[in-house]
Amino acid sequence: MNAIPRLPAMPPAADTTIPAYTASGNERFLFEKAWEKRLPLLLKGPTGSGKTRFVAHMAAKLGLPLFTVACHDDLSAADLTGRHLLKGGETVWVDGPLTRAVREGGLCYLDEIVEARKDVAVVLHPLTDDRRILPLERTGELLAAPPSFMIAVSYNPAYQNLLKNLKPSTRQRFVSISFDFLPREREIAVVSQESGLDEGAVAPLVDLARRLRTLKGQDIEEGVSTRLVVYAASLIAAGLPRAEAVTAAIIEPLTDEPEVRAGLAEVARAVLG
Repeated sequence: MNAIPRLPAMPPAADTTIPAYTASGNERFLFEKAWEKRLPLLLKGPTGSGKTRFVAHMAAKLGLPLFTVACHDDLSAADLTGRHLLKGGETVWVDGPLTRAVREGGLCYLDEIVEARKDVAVVLHPLTDDRRILPLERTGELLAAPPSFMIAVSYNPAYQNLLKNLKPSTRQRFVSISFDFLPREREIAVVSQESGLDEGAVAPLVDLARRLRTLKGQDIEEGVSTRLVVYAASLIAAGLPRAEAVTAAIIEPLTDEPEVRAGLAEVARAVLG
């Protein structure tokens, strides 16, 4: 009897295929265990604290197809599940990102979930309990999520208000992880790695960001994200003078108010020298 030929083993994926991510705690372990136990995940934290990068990192690490949705005021349940469209004179059904994630056993990530319309949360409910199903009323299908499927959502608690928030009935369907900015030394290392600027030159930029974060809720609505610090460091590494890079990448994105910009510039001069 002839032996069944075996296909050659695929070489392991290179580390470069996995987006870089610096952990601040045990969030990677928690994510992996939530996925293994088929639990939905809620990520909360300030803008630029690494939530989206973390999801991309974990999806690549686990080998999951990633379907990312940037939520906004007009995002409806139909945008997630799909709709009938005209193609070539025929009406055909086109899956939305959530439906594709269910069919393919991937990870569906809804960024800033509180920005979406209320019916989005409703369509997630049967997927975030022990049923793990997605009813498609327009096609008559009832999709059962495979074991590898996962939902992750994120939001910034600072933006919550009476009109935009997560209802307790929705929030309590998720395992939750809180994110914050990295400790000083870790943030310096991350910014240096991302921008190519040496750590000695990065350190004052991180110190400025940490100083400006203390002004959150006073002169500025949101603190300086690590992303903006990376932008400033990248511009400096490319040859732009530091003062111009800080203005373009850190101060200008924070406010449109001339008086506030002038105050932030004064803080920058005091910190950077």
